[in-house]
Amino acid sequence: MQVGDRLVEVQVRESPRSRLLRAVYRQGEPPELVVPVGTSERAIDRALRMHAPWLERQLATEQPPTLRPPSVTEAQGRRLAREQIVETADRESPRIGVRYSRIAIRDTRSRWGSCSANGSLSFTWRLALAPRRILDYVVVHELCHLVHLDHSRRFWSLVEHVRPDFRVERDWLNDHGWELLAYRPPRDALGDV
Repeated sequence: MQVGDRLVEVQVRESPRSRLLRAVYRQGEPPELVVPVGTSERAIDRALRMHAPWLERQLATEQPPTLRPPSVTEAQGRRLAREQIVETADRESPRIGVRYSRIAIRDTRSRWGSCSANGSLSFTWRLALAPRRILDYVVVHELCHLVHLDHSRRFWSLVEHVRPDFRVERDWLNDHGWELLAYRPPRDALGDV
């Protein structure tokens, strides 16, 4: 579709969970229009025209990639992430005074990590592509949620106590995280992704 002065490929994705038509933009990936299953071509065309000004504003903020992540398959990234995350969690949990029950490595697109009330921690394997200090910050962030399951002032105070420079690491994720999410791993020798 024409967006401002450029031709842009917009992917249309049907979602059984979607009730409305919505545009999604993630830097480093093609824009997407998410539509309910069975949406007519006419409704899709209307939605694309309606979202064009918004999409033009998003594309105007696009930054060129600056990271050069290591070339790893998803399987290699998962192994590396698990190894580094467990090492950090085992080192930092006694300092924070918490115990986690398990660690899961996933391929999430909206969160770097999460923590459940039962002590289960989950992280994206893409943290293995980030500098180690960034991975360490995300692990500490989730471990601190074992004390405070929110983002209250007390939570951030605990994070700052454990990682005094956490704001620099959080800002790095805000500035460069999209590049990690946009990374497309090569296939491994067995054809797995």
